[in-house]
Amino acid sequence: MNPMLLFQLSWRNLWRRRRRNGLLLAAISFAVAGVVVLNSFIRGLQVQTMQTAVNNMNGHVKVLAPGYLDDPGIAKSFDLAKEWRPDALEGIEAEMVAGWASRVRVPAVVMSERETRGVQLVGIDPAAEAISFIGDMAVEGERLSGPEDRRLLVGRALAGQLETAAGRRIVLITQGADGRNREAGYRIAGLYDTEGEGLEKAFLFTGIANVQNLLDASVITELSVRLTEDRHSPSVLSRMIDALTGLDVLTWQDLEPTAAAMYEFVDLAIAMWFLIVMGALAFGLINTLVTAVMERTRELGMLRAVGMRPRAVVVQVVVESMLIMVLGIVIGLALGMLLYLPMASGIDLSAFAAATEEFGFSALMVPKLEAGDIWLVVSLAIVIGLLASVYPAWRSVKITPLEAMRR
Repeated sequence: MNPMLLFQLSWRNLWRRRRRNGLLLAAISFAVAGVVVLNSFIRGLQVQTMQTAVNNMNGHVKVLAPGYLDDPGIAKSFDLAKEWRPDALEGIEAEMVAGWASRVRVPAVVMSERETRGVQLVGIDPAAEAISFIGDMAVEGERLSGPEDRRLLVGRALAGQLETAAGRRIVLITQGADGRNREAGYRIAGLYDTEGEGLEKAFLFTGIANVQNLLDASVITELSVRLTEDRHSPSVLSRMIDALTGLDVLTWQDLEPTAAAMYEFVDLAIAMWFLIVMGALAFGLINTLVTAVMERTRELGMLRAVGMRPRAVVVQVVVESMLIMVLGIVIGLALGMLLYLPMASGIDLSAFAAATEEFGFSALMVPKLEAGDIWLVVSLAIVIGLLASVYPAWRSVKITPLEAMRR
């Protein structure tokens, strides 16, 4: 039978039950729009999870001495030439690397006039810390001037516990390279504020040269490399493993497995959510088509009697199903984009700052809409539409001309 004629018959049949088909079309459209918008939020959380893990002084790739994670301290340190550069390694191009930073991180005890706390003392070069949260954190008071700065940056939450403030002095005790305790007094340059109070309570920052002098060791305990895109990680990781033999070269997934598991689960969560929503709609589509077939028993029988083949009847029912689904997809995608665009620059959640900081997330939620997610919605919706039309099409073929004439 002429395909154009089958299309015209299917299109005409949709308009014969406008209210019923209109409700089904609206349900499909709102479902697709809802999935698109919700997917953008889930994808935004996925990206934020990765960025948070990378920003927490991990970078995309991190170099540590063997055993440092189990027993952090200056004894688990290593040395690299000052002129060492990751983008100087063979196979690593300059545009892959956003930056890198060397640090000395050791356990310490900090004492104020009133309180004592256990912390991580981190020696940094402030100019290199644009790759981590250190470069973006808000500071009340003064920032560190360079790697030789002997002052401290103290987290706001930790300062509250110590009952101290910017400009005051505190005492640090840590273990030197010779195994003996080192004790020194420092002035607080400023109080830093980050997205999570856990970081504020855990870390004290000072110049890296100052920490090396205190510990009497011109070494580092970690090297973080931040990449321009996460997709470069496998290539950079393999090159650095080959170049830095005897050291542990790890990704942010290795360092924060919980965040990595959440990151990987997002793709499955998006597919599961869409299948649940569209699966429910498939039942509505099946019901609508079966009802349409039963109402048109006489009509389908007459068509069979005048020579329409069973295959053509099946195609007609399938085309009706796909017309509703395709129209619903188009309208749903357009509606989803209209809802997404005003939120694309981010949603301010500062009213819930306490809750977002508790989980280490930013108060600015930025949805992310990816082309792959759009194609997933379109392809799965079309597949579901085709599957939903199988049973009604089978029912239409079972109608014989004689049975139709008796009704």
